[in-house]
Amino acid sequence: MKDQALVTTKTIEDMMDGVLPWSETHRIMSSFKDADRFDKYVSVLQSRVSWDNQIILPLTPHLFIVKKENEYIVKCTCSHEFGDYRKNWKTKALIYVRDTEEKLEAVWRGPRQPDPEKNEVREFYCPGCATQLEVDAVPPGYPILINFLPDLEAFYEEWLDRPLP
Repeated sequence: MKDQALVTTKTIEDMMDGVLPWSETHRIMSSFKDADRFDKYVSVLQSRVSWDNQIILPLTPHLFIVKKENEYIVKCTCSHEFGDYRKNWKTKALIYVRDTEEKLEAVWRGPRQPDPEKNEVREFYCPGCATQLEVDAVPPGYPILINFLPDLEAFYEEWLDRPLP
């Protein structure tokens, strides 16, 4: 319980920036979470974006579910909007497919290189800022994966014990 009080917003910022020593990061990650840890984390994220939409749930380091008027959408740190959070944001991203030996060799060399006859590597980029958002390795022709569809109401009401904003 004593450790919980030490996790300040500044500590979370340092952890996110990779400047907190690993021993401290590990201790924090392994200990019980203080009741307001999610709120502190979201406040740090919110302070690092230029837009005002309320972050409801972070998805990746650059993607968030945000509240826009009366709907929830996926938005990038650069402010590009991917639309309704219940739809696969990847279908609105720029996609680069590594499906030949030459394209794969550009990033993988040696015995761990994927076989282009059995795998293709899909890189998903934001159309607004060109940040790489996700990478999937799938069989050729496989449908675009959706990572997960969060139940926002359950997360807020059952985990955070408050209504969804």
